[in-house]
Amino acid sequence: MNRTMKSNQRRRHFLKGALGLGGMAMALGPGNAAAGDEGPAATPINVRVAGARGDGARLDTRALQSAIDRCAAGGGGTVWFPAGAYLSGTLFLRDRVTLHLEPGAVLLGSRDLADYPPTVARVRSYTDNYTERSLIYAEGVKEIGLEGGGTIDGQGAAFKGPYKVRPYLIRMVACEEVTVRGLRLRNSPMWVQHYLACDRLWLDGLRVESRCNANNDGIDIDGCQRVRIANCDISSGDDAIVLKSTLDRPCQKVVITNCVLSSACNAFKLGTESNGGFEDITLSNCAMHDTELAGIALELVDGGSLERVAISNVTMRNVNGPIFVRLGNRARPFQEGRARPGLGRLRHVSISHVQASGANGIGCSITGLPEAFVEGLTLSDIQIGLAGGGGEDQARRAIAERTADYPEYSMFGPLPACGFYCRHARDVRFTNVRLACERPDERPSFVAEDVEGLDLLECHAKAVPRANPQVRLIDVRDARLHGCVCPRGAPGFVRVEGARSERIRLLDNDLSGATRLVELGPGVSESAVSTRSG
Repeated sequence: MNRTMKSNQRRRHFLKGALGLGGMAMALGPGNAAAGDEGPAATPINVRVAGARGDGARLDTRALQSAIDRCAAGGGGTVWFPAGAYLSGTLFLRDRVTLHLEPGAVLLGSRDLADYPPTVARVRSYTDNYTERSLIYAEGVKEIGLEGGGTIDGQGAAFKGPYKVRPYLIRMVACEEVTVRGLRLRNSPMWVQHYLACDRLWLDGLRVESRCNANNDGIDIDGCQRVRIANCDISSGDDAIVLKSTLDRPCQKVVITNCVLSSACNAFKLGTESNGGFEDITLSNCAMHDTELAGIALELVDGGSLERVAISNVTMRNVNGPIFVRLGNRARPFQEGRARPGLGRLRHVSISHVQASGANGIGCSITGLPEAFVEGLTLSDIQIGLAGGGGEDQARRAIAERTADYPEYSMFGPLPACGFYCRHARDVRFTNVRLACERPDERPSFVAEDVEGLDLLECHAKAVPRANPQVRLIDVRDARLHGCVCPRGAPGFVRVEGARSERIRLLDNDLSGATRLVELGPGVSESAVSTRSG
């Protein structure tokens, strides 16, 4: 028998048992497995055969759990949901069991909180403070999956109140070899998906639609390692994809690609919980749209280390704050009774090939602390269309440190720069960054304050403030402005302020449109700036 014939024979056997047709699956009864089958159940267990009604009115929890348990007892395999609406409370996944929801099948979360028994994870983290309930729960199991063309609907609007009375749709803790793919996930009472301390996690082709309640994060990856997220379409009431580290274990080796993201909060975020840190994270080829906070938000405020993060090939439309990077010091411990974490470290980040339109008038910020700098940040090939409209009062605003505050792209209010405001940073490089404002804006395009090692290379801003230069440098050391273009009619190219400013070099910039080249503030030495301009 050739390979194709064998494959077709296996497929016919699978479908015959799964649908409970004509004989074998029905005749075999609840187990749905033929004598002589070897290893994990060769024939899926049909939940209808196991006693589930699928009418959306009567609770099917017991029959569904029984099917899962029998599948696991037989060595694992597939639990099959044919078309229908299966009303359920918490279901517990077991080793080597996959739930397959056929198109037209809906796993419908019960509206009664009593159907979700509290389950306290053995792995402890800050999420102990959130909720102990979920529709689908797995802990410490291996080789599990959720798949198919069906839907999981949490009926989340039925749950009112604080965290503890709103279940997750899916929660998996300390699991290995997890696959979730092809499903439509809707209306979670709390986070849609929470994966805590899992290894080898694959999320593919998911459609998430959840804006029915508070804290409707689309995907939460928390202290997980070896993660792939691809081809997902997410519309969420809270962060669309968010990486967390709510325990002393890093979120590490995460690859995200080919996703479409929209959120009432942030499209892609690292943080705020950062205790274990983030390492080796990539996001690429994603489209973000209609997002009320930031498109890209990197927020390290509870200790830990954020390093080796690469973000590339991103488009944004109607995203209010395209880029927000924050190193703060909220210093919240990951568990009650633990010591407060020390200052975190944020370094070695690249953000490239970003096209954004429809941003609001706040601007983008990259901020560390006087005692903890953001380090080694590269932004290249970025084009942003901003609302503009900032006034002279905003250009001269003093920005408070707000060291321990919750980080949000708008936390500093309208920034002193219409484009990028950078403070307390080291080795920051902007290359081919182009900015345009829809309305006139009195703020500089770039403002850097207390920065050591700054490159502005081939940057071009079309905004033309009447009273301010394109670039404002305050206490900046070791800066190069090279190959930049100052638009025609600008009152000046750069203003240098602060007694610590030194070693600022202007090299081969096109300044033909500027009225003045350099303006020095009080206390700045004339030797602080050297020029060679075209």
